[in-house]
Amino acid sequence: MTDALPLRIDIVSDVVCPWCIVGYKQVEKALTQIAGDIAAEIWWHPFELNPNMPPEGENTAEHIARKYGSTLQQGAANRQRLKDVGDSVGFAFNYTQGMRIYNTFKAHKLLSITANERGWRAQTALKLALFEAYFHDHRDISDETVLLDIAAAQGLDLAASAAWIADDALTQAVRAEQRQWTDHNITGVPAIIFDQKFMVPGAQSAETFADVIRKILAKRAAA
Repeated sequence: MTDALPLRIDIVSDVVCPWCIVGYKQVEKALTQIAGDIAAEIWWHPFELNPNMPPEGENTAEHIARKYGSTLQQGAANRQRLKDVGDSVGFAFNYTQGMRIYNTFKAHKLLSITANERGWRAQTALKLALFEAYFHDHRDISDETVLLDIAAAQGLDLAASAAWIADDALTQAVRAEQRQWTDHNITGVPAIIFDQKFMVPGAQSAETFADVIRKILAKRAAA
C-alpha cells in the first residue's frame, strides 16, 4: 500500500463570488479523476470584490449592472446560467429579485483565524457554510450576529469568535494578506494555486484542473 500523495491547494476568493464555489466544486471533482490517492489540503485566502460596500449592502442585480455596465436583462440571464452551472456541480444558487450583496471583511477575518487555530478542514467547513448562508439562505454575512451564529454552528467558540472579529491585529494581518495577493497581480477570483507554484485563474472545468494536477505529479516523479 502506497502513501497518499500530498497536494496543497490555495484558493484566493470572496464569499460573495459565485464562481469561487463553482471553482471549488470543480477542484473537488478533479481530485476524483486522478489515479492514485491524493491527500489534498485546501486553504482559503481573502479577497474583497467590494471593499467599499456600505453596511446595508446593495441590491445584487443593480450592483452587477452598475459595476459591469450590463443591463438588468443580461444580469438575469447570467444568474440563470449560474444556477444551471451550480446545479451541474452540486451547489444550489437561490437567486431572487431582492437579493443583496455585502461587504465580506469580517467573514475573511473569521476564516483567517479559523485556519490558524483549527486548520484547513475547519476553515473549509466554515467557508462552505458561509457560501450556503449567502447564496442559498440570503443571510447578511456582513452582520456580526449572523457570522457568530454561523461560527457557532461550526463548533467555534462564540466569545472567541466575537473577540477575533473585533481584533485590530487580525484586521491588519488580513489587510496585509489581501495586499500580498494583489501584489501578485491577482485582480479577480477565484485564483487557484496548486502546490504553491501553479496558479489557475477562474472556475475552470474539472478536466482542466485534473490536467494541472497530473502535470504537477509528473514533474515531481521526474525530479
